[in-house]
Amino acid sequence: MEKDDLKPAGNPFYRLYFKGLVTEEKAMLFAGFGVAICGDKDDLLFDVKGPIHDPAITALEADLIALKCGLSEAVSLGINHISICCDHDQIFELVMGRFTPEQENIALLIRDVQGIRNNLTSSIPVMLTLSQSNFAYELAIEAISSDIIIDIPPQKETCNICLNDDINADQMFSIDKCGHMFCSECVKRHIEVKLLEGSLISCPHYLCSSQLTSEFCVNILTPKLNEMWERKTKEDLIPVTNRVYCPNPRCSTLMSETELSGLIIGVRICCVKCGEPFCINCKVPWHNNFSCDEYKRLHPNATENDGKLKDLANDKLWRQCSKCKHMIELSSGCVSVICRCGHEFCYRCGADAGDCSHGHGLPLTDDLLLTPCCAFCCCSVFFLVIIAIVVVTIIFLIRRFS
Repeated sequence: MEKDDLKPAGNPFYRLYFKGLVTEEKAMLFAGFGVAICGDKDDLLFDVKGPIHDPAITALEADLIALKCGLSEAVSLGINHISICCDHDQIFELVMGRFTPEQENIALLIRDVQGIRNNLTSSIPVMLTLSQSNFAYELAIEAISSDIIIDIPPQKETCNICLNDDINADQMFSIDKCGHMFCSECVKRHIEVKLLEGSLISCPHYLCSSQLTSEFCVNILTPKLNEMWERKTKEDLIPVTNRVYCPNPRCSTLMSETELSGLIIGVRICCVKCGEPFCINCKVPWHNNFSCDEYKRLHPNATENDGKLKDLANDKLWRQCSKCKHMIELSSGCVSVICRCGHEFCYRCGADAGDCSHGHGLPLTDDLLLTPCCAFCCCSVFFLVIIAIVVVTIIFLIRRFS
């Protein structure tokens, strides 16, 4: 029977039975799953089966893969209301959302399951009785009994980052826009590094500019990386000069100065997350009964952390943009730099572009940063030499034709 013929009329309630099995034979693991969608009277509406090619698969993962497949099929059949029949306490607790699994792979599968459930009007987890559990188990056995016990060696791929040539094809990650493939672990580390740098997340392949999106990478992202990416996306939507961070060290929530403009009373504003008041001008906790100038006079010394940052910046030869206060490190190139906020200044002295005589186009070295700039002197000597040559030439011509 075709799927289109199975779409239910009205909004009846259905039951989803699912089972993933893992067995070991001749020191090798074989796994598969079976899914059955039934009516209220356990009349079979739809079933599906398939192998799972993963030599490290666990029984819990196999069960969650079966559940994920079953929910996807229910959505494609147009089912709105379904009971998720669980035969194991751990599965039931995970689906109910009563605890968060520590294992990354389990957390990713649960997130996929909960995402598919959002497409259903209702999906209620229920615990099976012993007889019902046997029924679900028999369905899974029937679905996978012959198809999965086939010793087919998985196809191997090579990751061009770690150069591991013994990676299963299903462990590779393919970039959707360019088709370049790398192992999931390397892509995950690449994303983490780019997020920590605050850089654009592009394909790791050399000179490839294809951009990655969090939606496409969701299956390999840990909850921590997903949160970091969401935070970066929010930051990118706010211009650098318009960003406001809560000065409470336990909060540090990012806010937009434009969005806060309607909430400001004088210069006092409250963080939208923790509620702590702070000064929008000084970017410090609220200085009650003191004006900004009075507060700065009473607190002329930097905090301990500010002092440490200043010492580190001096040690590493970092420079601070005078416009957005962002720290910049220049490892090579011209001493004229452009901050990410668009402000152009001299990396050597901090002056705005064009306000100093330091040479442009000179390679950056420690000597260039720490010793007087020779560019102006070199230019002066060059012009003096040119003038001297011109004068000597004129004198020579005058004497020759006189």
